[in-house]
Amino acid sequence: MTTSLTDFISNPSCMDDYDPNSMPVNKARELIKQFLSPVFETESVSIRESLERILAHEISSPSNVPNYDNSAMDGFAFKAEDMKLENHTVLKVIGTTFAGKAFAGEIKSGECIRIMTGGIMPKGADTVIMQEKVKMENDVITFAEAPQPKANVRYAGEDLKIGQMVLTKGHKMRPADLGLLASLGITEVCVYRRLKVAIFSTGDELVSIHKSLKTGQVYDSNRYSLYGMLTKLDAEIIDLGTIADMPELLESTLLKASQQADVVITSGGVSVGEADYMKLLLSKHGQIVFWKIAMKPGRPLAYGKIGGAHFFGLPGNPVAVMVTFYQFVREALLILMGQPNPVALPIFNVTCTESIKKQAGRTEFQRGILFADTDGSWKVRPTGAQGSAILSSMSLANCFIVLNESIGNLEAGTKVQVQVLDGLV
Repeated sequence: MTTSLTDFISNPSCMDDYDPNSMPVNKARELIKQFLSPVFETESVSIRESLERILAHEISSPSNVPNYDNSAMDGFAFKAEDMKLENHTVLKVIGTTFAGKAFAGEIKSGECIRIMTGGIMPKGADTVIMQEKVKMENDVITFAEAPQPKANVRYAGEDLKIGQMVLTKGHKMRPADLGLLASLGITEVCVYRRLKVAIFSTGDELVSIHKSLKTGQVYDSNRYSLYGMLTKLDAEIIDLGTIADMPELLESTLLKASQQADVVITSGGVSVGEADYMKLLLSKHGQIVFWKIAMKPGRPLAYGKIGGAHFFGLPGNPVAVMVTFYQFVREALLILMGQPNPVALPIFNVTCTESIKKQAGRTEFQRGILFADTDGSWKVRPTGAQGSAILSSMSLANCFIVLNESIGNLEAGTKVQVQVLDGLV
């Protein structure tokens, strides 16, 4: 059950240690999750179109998988009771069966058939010996090393039984899932509709990449980073461009975005500058909790609602945009898409090969390069300068070095936590 943002704003004491001016990273994550309800509209799509989509219903197996007993390898099928444990077993080969073609007869004592991987187990046989373990002359095989009874047989329903749950509601479809559903003869699935996310950047200094830069201007890179991350999450993106610091234009763009999308993401305009009009507009049209997160990079961050749309106001610096997206927006979007419990970003400990300067009292996400050392152990080193405007550090990095608020300066050789970036979004 989600919490009303209006109730929270009127009674923020309902969350222990709530401090909008210095909120710990984990507290901010918890607070956001309280206000998230997934989209409820669904649609049926073919299994090929379902990749990266979220299932709206659980899927049960309509049949046994496999649906018949079959051989797990190329070999010979026979009765286990025919095996002689002290002497050579001698069996007569009475036929051959291939995958998809059943042997018409029945195996009797002292007999066997040659069987290929996937071949239907013939009536009377219950064990398969791999062909490399036997000696064959004419139509007779002999072997001394007996397999275990019922060895090398895949039994009907061994993988899935009729009615067994295959995929849960809220499951994000992966490549293996497409093959799994195809193996069951399922052609379509019911998924939640794609989440609509509107994005725009704010700032007089921002220029489209199609124009020439003038003194004091920078290219708007944030929308492109956001586009890439949102595309990998399979969101439907509404790009509203770069908006100058003009209150009327910002207001109309913000309202337009909230009417078109489930989520609005902006970059810039949520700090304390004189030209940051977004705060006034959000206070006028929305319900917003402004935070100064106790983290670096990405201290200024806003979350709330504008009309029926969720709102994330990210910082303006390029690295801070990506860090706050990974740490807060990604999980929220997955929940809104229909995943009730998104997989947590994996964090593990490795040795850092260089010293790190860090101020205690805030969580830092430094960009790092995770690598395998010559001894086979995993280690990490910072990418270099860690300024929040150095976007090249994100291109170099394959992980975040996560340093919690209690940590200060670190010497080389210290164990640190790393959060792998590859594959996240």
